[in-house]
Amino acid sequence: MSTRSPDSPPHLEAEGFARSEPAPSPAVRSRAPGATAGGALPLLAVAGLAVLVLAGVSLLIGVSHVSWDALLAPQENHRAVQVLVISRVPRTLALVLAGMSLAVAGLIMQMLARNRFVEPFTAGTAESASLGLLAVTIFAPGLPILARTAVAAGFSMAGTALFLLILRRIPLRSALVVPIVGLVLGAIFDATTTFFAYRFSLLQSLMSWTTGDFSSVLRGRYELLWGAFVLTVVAYVVADRFTVAGMGEAFTTNLGLSHPRIVALGLAIVAMVTAVVVATVGMIPFIGLIVPNLVSLIVGDNARRSIPWVAVMGAGFVLVCDIAGRVVRQPYEIPVGTVAGVVGSLLFLHLLLRRDARVG
Repeated sequence: MSTRSPDSPPHLEAEGFARSEPAPSPAVRSRAPGATAGGALPLLAVAGLAVLVLAGVSLLIGVSHVSWDALLAPQENHRAVQVLVISRVPRTLALVLAGMSLAVAGLIMQMLARNRFVEPFTAGTAESASLGLLAVTIFAPGLPILARTAVAAGFSMAGTALFLLILRRIPLRSALVVPIVGLVLGAIFDATTTFFAYRFSLLQSLMSWTTGDFSSVLRGRYELLWGAFVLTVVAYVVADRFTVAGMGEAFTTNLGLSHPRIVALGLAIVAMVTAVVVATVGMIPFIGLIVPNLVSLIVGDNARRSIPWVAVMGAGFVLVCDIAGRVVRQPYEIPVGTVAGVVGSLLFLHLLLRRDARVG
């Protein structure tokens, strides 16, 4: 099992929203009502400030007592400083990086699949990454973490490509058929992974990949998530291409762009982000599904305008879920993946049942 953080809780043994569009493909709304360029930036700054406040609160929550008074006198409170540097700061950074990257990966997935119900955890991407980690654990347990993550990314990319290939084979696909296909494919990957994990006595390791948990995050054990942040920046640089790809292959080709190359780039970003997050902290559902849909209500579907919002709100969503999980049952802790699943499902139902929302 993974090394426990000095700030970890006591161990417990049992513990697309779719819019109607006039065209068959989702139209790119250049700007939501009221979300002018001049008004969006101050709101984004306020959202960023709120995330910083949540990060500050996260630094002070945990089993070990850490306060700002203790941090201002480090000579007298050496343990508090150690807990902060070794555990709290890495954990908070991991929360922010994972939330940002998964939310942006979900946005890219929705544009590539042209469906609001799609994200890495409803398209078989995360499950195939978990299968890759299991394969490495069985056949090459001595590989370093970077190589293990690369193998998981390869499996993740293959699983996502298979999902998109199946979608292309479906002649008439509705907004609900697409996520159902992804869920079925993910269930097949998950069943295969569970079977081999049981045969090789690796069910405990499998639990660490399928449950998003930040309690064991320490300095030196989360740095791969900075790679996910770099991929998020790359997604922002090429955001306009993802926006065009979301209009369909014919429209992309008419503009002189290569649709297969854009899809391949998007697949690579989504697969690597998902593999890094799953290998580091486990699966965190609903971030890539809920956050892009909420952002689209504010700023529309333009990827370049949406990605900063998606990144900030994704980080805030994960921070809120983590704080709730650490406060509800102190000194015990509810994994972030569990809290995100509950909160995300409720938000998703709210979006789905809005009076102005229609599926189709």
